[in-house]
Amino acid sequence: MNARLDYLRGKTAKLTDSPGVYLMKDNQNQIIYIGKAKNLHRRVSSYFRKDANHLPKVEKMVSHVWDYDFIVTASEYEALLLECSLIKQHQPHYNILLKDDKGYCYIKVSDEPYPRITVEKQKTPDGIYIGTYTSSFTAKAAVEEVNTVFGLPTCRKKFPQSFKKSRPCLNYYIKRCAGICQGNLSQEAYQERVRQAVQYLKNGSQDSVRRMQEEMQKASENLEFEKAALLRDRIRAVEKAAASQKILDNRFQNADIIALADNQDRYCISVLVYRNGRLQDKISYEISEPAEDSVLDAFFMQFYHQRTDIPEKVLLEQELLEMAFAEQILSEKAGHKIKVYVPKKGDGAELVRMAKQNAAEAIAIQESRTGKELLAVEALGKLLGMSKVPKYIESYDISNLASDSMVAGMVVFENGRPLKKAYKRFSMKENQTQNDYACMQEVIWRRLSHLHDNSDEYFSRVPDLILLDGGKGHVHAVSPVVEELCPEIALFGMVKDSKHRTRAIAAGDREIQVSGEAFQLITRIQDEVHRYSVAYMHQKHKKQSFASDLTQVPGIGEKTAQKLMLYFKTRDALWNAEIPELRKAGISQKTAENLYLYLHGETADA
Repeated sequence: MNARLDYLRGKTAKLTDSPGVYLMKDNQNQIIYIGKAKNLHRRVSSYFRKDANHLPKVEKMVSHVWDYDFIVTASEYEALLLECSLIKQHQPHYNILLKDDKGYCYIKVSDEPYPRITVEKQKTPDGIYIGTYTSSFTAKAAVEEVNTVFGLPTCRKKFPQSFKKSRPCLNYYIKRCAGICQGNLSQEAYQERVRQAVQYLKNGSQDSVRRMQEEMQKASENLEFEKAALLRDRIRAVEKAAASQKILDNRFQNADIIALADNQDRYCISVLVYRNGRLQDKISYEISEPAEDSVLDAFFMQFYHQRTDIPEKVLLEQELLEMAFAEQILSEKAGHKIKVYVPKKGDGAELVRMAKQNAAEAIAIQESRTGKELLAVEALGKLLGMSKVPKYIESYDISNLASDSMVAGMVVFENGRPLKKAYKRFSMKENQTQNDYACMQEVIWRRLSHLHDNSDEYFSRVPDLILLDGGKGHVHAVSPVVEELCPEIALFGMVKDSKHRTRAIAAGDREIQVSGEAFQLITRIQDEVHRYSVAYMHQKHKKQSFASDLTQVPGIGEKTAQKLMLYFKTRDALWNAEIPELRKAGISQKTAENLYLYLHGETADA
């Protein structure tokens, strides 16, 4: 809670309705956040109103605001430009700061009789350099692709010194290298290959294919059929690489593809840069603690404010808050029409998914998870309409055999992966009859009652999401318990079909259909909680069955049998116990002797 809210509200009540920029400051007079607004009064007031329901990231920023300044501008467009300029100048803590994930690198064509094409971090006086590339990923991919397509060597052999001194390597046999080491390619022919490879890197796949087609036609007309066949094979190799790596697409000659991966505490935005019909670069930006309501909107404006190379198309994962305004600004900056849109299907949507996968993988490295796991958690949060990503999920299932062995299992998934040391098992204390709703109420009540119990590090954690193995009835039964003890926890049910397979998510009086990564995660959770609870039920039932067998021993009733099982824990431990050890469980000498004889198949005295 900010102690300065009354002062800030009073100041904001007099604020102008004009467009402009506002600068939030802390108690050290340091700028911590800069924003723009069409209407300064309305926008700034939204931070300090009494009934504000901010997202956690915005609430954290507001709690540190001591005062603010503002600058009035003539238009929203001017406010945007000023905002971007001030953010770049002051680098506020709660604004998105565009620091990419890679240093610069280059593609080098070495200066030697048989040149090599490699990726280098720094320039040296020798050789020809192509670049710079802001992503080593893209440079390495381009070099690997061009060496494969044109059959250039990647080994450490020196040419022509190494000609015919050893057998060719595996790359020769799998047709990834022309076998230069065998001396079957002249220096002129090899250098022609390198020249074509450099053109391919500089001008893109389309131009290279067109030139090679022209050369192939000319060679065929001159009856140079061997050369024509070689060019034909090279064209096919380019087209094959294009199909597998999405480097060749007429519809995306010049485009940026932008997608966001959200893991609650950490964001990553990936930009795939297509120029001349090929993937030219990939840039990733890791973002932490932004106060913006829309991370993608804030990123978009800053990213293009500082770039001069603006493509014809920008493909986004999701709609911006002001799509038309963003498109207008980019078109004015570029001097030609720019199309900004969200592809719903086809190759465009596939490229967006590829960008999102790249962003997720960048976060996954930091979280020790896979990109697939993080995408599934994010997709589930969006599907359920949650304001934050459900990183910590608890799931519950009731299991019983008729009215015997009434138990429940609780499993935990953190960042899309089982956290087995946090699993818990419950035996029913209040509900011993077959009533799933009452049992689920008891379990959730007992679990949430431990939220402030620091003796268990996992029970004291507040889950982002609780999933019940059951439908709308289970959700209705448990909702009052969650509302009373911890209303901020999201609660849903997992609905199964007649074959016990995941079918939908129960949300109040409706059901949500699930697909894609979210469906796979829900299925894993439901299968795991069912397995865990059933295993516990069988284990408990087995113990109870054995305990009831013990009542056949003279001197042992139900309570004594339960006491024995509680003391020895396992059937084997009881079986291996001698008479003195049996006495330690609190039974008499005579009863201990009778029990020993019973366990070892001998007749006990009455």
